[in-house]
Amino acid sequence: MSRGWESKSVEEQQAEAARPKLARERLSPEEAARRRERESLVLSRNGVVEQIRSTRNSRRREMLEMALADLDARIAGLG
Repeated sequence: MSRGWESKSVEEQQAEAARPKLARERLSPEEAARRRERESLVLSRNGVVEQIRSTRNSRRREMLEMALADLDARIAGLG
């Protein structure tokens, strides 16, 4: 697997930490949980896309494409 998509999350976290604390929005616990779940799903989706690009096995590609469709549906469901 490629590690490129993992480093983007680290960069985003560092940028978030560098922002002034007053500029950060206040989220309810439910909103924060939804945001964390969405971010997790997006990271998973990026990993699946990278695996699809690198696989040569048609059966594995088919499985990964089904996983990608599921992740897309779950992300869309979160709004």
